[in-house]
Amino acid sequence: MSQHPDINDNIDSTSTTDEQKNLSTSTESNIDTDIDDSIGNEIAPEESKHIRIVNTFMKRRTHMNKNAELALTAPEFADYLVNNSFGDGDLEGINNLRTLFADSPNGSEAPLTVEIGFGLGVSFIEMAAAEPTRNFVGVEVHEPGIGKCAYMAGTQGLKNVKIINGDAIQLLKQLPENHVDRIQLYFPDPWQKKRHHKRRFVSAERMTIVTRSLKQGGWFHTATDWEHYAFWMVEVLDGFAGLTNQAGAGNFTDRPDFRPMTKFERRGLERGHGVWDLIYIKD
Repeated sequence: MSQHPDINDNIDSTSTTDEQKNLSTSTESNIDTDIDDSIGNEIAPEESKHIRIVNTFMKRRTHMNKNAELALTAPEFADYLVNNSFGDGDLEGINNLRTLFADSPNGSEAPLTVEIGFGLGVSFIEMAAAEPTRNFVGVEVHEPGIGKCAYMAGTQGLKNVKIINGDAIQLLKQLPENHVDRIQLYFPDPWQKKRHHKRRFVSAERMTIVTRSLKQGGWFHTATDWEHYAFWMVEVLDGFAGLTNQAGAGNFTDRPDFRPMTKFERRGLERGHGVWDLIYIKD
């Protein structure tokens, strides 16, 4: 459900949402040096004089089941895949998401939701199926999740789903202003260690890019099961000009009906773990 590195079909059935996150963070000690080195490299000025924002994800090799592999290679699923589904996503030329639906039943002017880091795509597909008159674009970097999401969309015959392989921030930079009705970020990697906080998706720098692509009145909706990150997001977002907290400054919102509760979230709640939703509206 997020652009973080350990997304596969082999998650232990007794895991909770916190434990699912810890699949990525439990191995942090082995990659700390690589991450810190890459942070130093990523913020260096480029020849174009633009500064590259530090990545919010680390891509690793993960297991891919047969259905996911089929969806990435079989022609009957090709319409769901906007760009190359293996390797690094090439985003060149993807500068208008609405045109992706020009030949679909909804057309290009239907309400448009973009989900950043949909993971395996289970809740993303559930939302798309529940709102057939709304178009959905999912952005992910992990091939197993891309494949599984395309497989579910194809087997359900959905006509309102497109999937993009690549860095969501780079994609948002390429889009027109006032382009998207909703942007969703569910259970992003919390990047627990203090020296990695600059990799957290919710930052003033990234929210400038996110807000630019939102329509006036559009939503940025995020959810996390990591308490420290939840209050971090409130502090960043409440202080960000151009966005208004739907629940009032300093407050979280109840999980809206349109966001499905995942099995990991449900198990976490049963064990007393918290989940925090935030919805911000573009002024």
